[in-house]
Amino acid sequence: MNKTVSRPESVPVLLKRAQQLAGLPLAELAGELRLPVPDNLRRDKGWIGQMLELTLGASAGSKPEQDFPELGVELKTIPLDSHAHPLETTFVCVAPLLDIAGLTWESCNVRNKLSRVLWIPVLGNRDVPPGERLIGQPLLWTPSEEEEWLLRQDWEEIMELISLGQVQQITARHGQALQLRPKAANGRALTDAIGPDGGYIQTRPRGFYLKTSFTAALLARHFML
Repeated sequence: MNKTVSRPESVPVLLKRAQQLAGLPLAELAGELRLPVPDNLRRDKGWIGQMLELTLGASAGSKPEQDFPELGVELKTIPLDSHAHPLETTFVCVAPLLDIAGLTWESCNVRNKLSRVLWIPVLGNRDVPPGERLIGQPLLWTPSEEEEWLLRQDWEEIMELISLGQVQQITARHGQALQLRPKAANGRALTDAIGPDGGYIQTRPRGFYLKTSFTAALLARHFML
């Protein structure tokens, strides 16, 4: 039976909860929640994030809104190597491939998700067993004008290509801060998208991700690395 944690009633309460986790190995947190610790994360990619959501009282689950909608805060874990560099890109949200006419940066889910993020670093190279990885000091981040400009520019360019039926030509190299990549458990999962001739095609679902160069610079600025 997992422990139920109440939703935090304010941002300072949420931040304090996150700060109290800093320095804990993940196995200790899993023990408090009575959750099993996987040997590796190949089949349990979301294990760390789900455990921290439970611990901090997140309410959104898989819904297309922030993890703490009443506080306007999204929760993101970020695995770091021994040099405090991100080990992987950060998933933001699923990308819309249809019915995108009239969608603007101001109203899009990427901007909503990234308007205020509670970053929780998890320290440990990939060869460190999940239970031995350590929770780092949290960071409450709101994009600067320059960061938002970069994100907006990438989002608008990518969405324009999708609207022109070029989704299959978009690679992970597009964008300075944001990239579009297939987002599905396997290659057999397909969805409708706009094709080059304006009709529908079948393609793999896509997701928006933050590039490691962007998150590394963000962490370096705030933690003065």
